[in-house]
Amino acid sequence: MNIIITGAGKGIGFEIAKLLSAAQGNKIIAVSRNIKNLQKLTNDIPVLKNSSLLYPLSLDLSKKGFETTLLSYVLDRFNKIDILINNAGILINMDILQLTSDDFDQLFSVNVKAPFLIIRVLIPYFSRPSHIVNIGSMGGFQGSIKFPGLSLYSSSKGALAIMTECFAEELKDKGISVNCLALGSVSTEMLQKAFPGIKSDVTPADIAEFIVNFSLHVNKTINGKIIPVSLSSP
Repeated sequence: MNIIITGAGKGIGFEIAKLLSAAQGNKIIAVSRNIKNLQKLTNDIPVLKNSSLLYPLSLDLSKKGFETTLLSYVLDRFNKIDILINNAGILINMDILQLTSDDFDQLFSVNVKAPFLIIRVLIPYFSRPSHIVNIGSMGGFQGSIKFPGLSLYSSSKGALAIMTECFAEELKDKGISVNCLALGSVSTEMLQKAFPGIKSDVTPADIAEFIVNFSLHVNKTINGKIIPVSLSSP
């Protein structure tokens, strides 16, 4: 499988990269601003027949023109793309009166615009069939409990969910399935930074296993769905 993961430098994305690297026969492009952990993981992958290959790519998804760099990197290594996991995201927990126009632009640039640009530039190179998995949030799931301070974050993830449904319809004739996993709380550095002292029973490794299995196996039977992945009820 030829697989691209964004936000792979730590947390859930890093655990996804670890799982996919441990399997046989995968080629994985792992995108992150900081690739230190990914470089170490690359060195730790045993050199065996049919071993997976991991290619770390340092890229800031908020910078204009990043998709051109990504496309060049991908085409140097892949002749097709089987799976894209849009995992990169940022979270700002702030009262609406404190939020700024820059906060809006930053959140929507990384959480919505970046997946749009990545998908758009890569469309001609997906295999048939293939699978795009957007990592959303329960905060962006219609009817779920909402939390103070997360108005822009939840709105951006809601936009990602709707974009998933629209892209699934537009790309189905090309054999590309597009789904969104709306995650509940996961014990990540991002969660701790936004909500100091809050704990989750779900680890990045737990959720990564679910995401990997979903990405690999469901695209022939599920398309255009926003799927809650949470211990709590909406």
